[in-house]
Amino acid sequence: MPIIAYLSLGSNLGNRENHVHDAIARLQALGRIVAFSSLYETQPVEFTNQPWFLNSVVVLETAETPAQLLANLRGIEQEMGRVRTRKKGPRTIDIDILLFGDTILHSFELTIPHPALHQRRFVLEPLAEIAPEVQHPILKKTIRTLLEDLPAGQTVRKLQKKLAPDHAD
Repeated sequence: MPIIAYLSLGSNLGNRENHVHDAIARLQALGRIVAFSSLYETQPVEFTNQPWFLNSVVVLETAETPAQLLANLRGIEQEMGRVRTRKKGPRTIDIDILLFGDTILHSFELTIPHPALHQRRFVLEPLAEIAPEVQHPILKKTIRTLLEDLPAGQTVRKLQKKLAPDHAD
């Protein structure tokens, strides 16, 4: 039975916009893309000595399990040239599972909801654009409320350019 997954995409190497578009095209093999946010240019956090990111959030309807989805997302990252040389370091593409329906999962490989979701403006801004009333299954707060509760900090700028409509059904 299909489930709705919310995925965060980010790129800060090479042609960032092309990488995000390419990732979205590849995600179509994993299910049906229901919606996607605008692109956001975002200041790096934690490891700040690197180029700024382009971020977006995609809503994917999928029949995969969380473990299958994670394996396929890592495959997409690898196909797109992602090399994990430094934690939080520069990358051609990063795809994270933010939410997977109402699933709460803690394993060695995967935690759902994403453990830092409620602390990351670069994730909450695009997620609130397309799913403001979705509720965090542990914190029991909407995405809009989580965004409003964030302290000032990281710079996140919504770009005027929207993702191409040919990437959604």
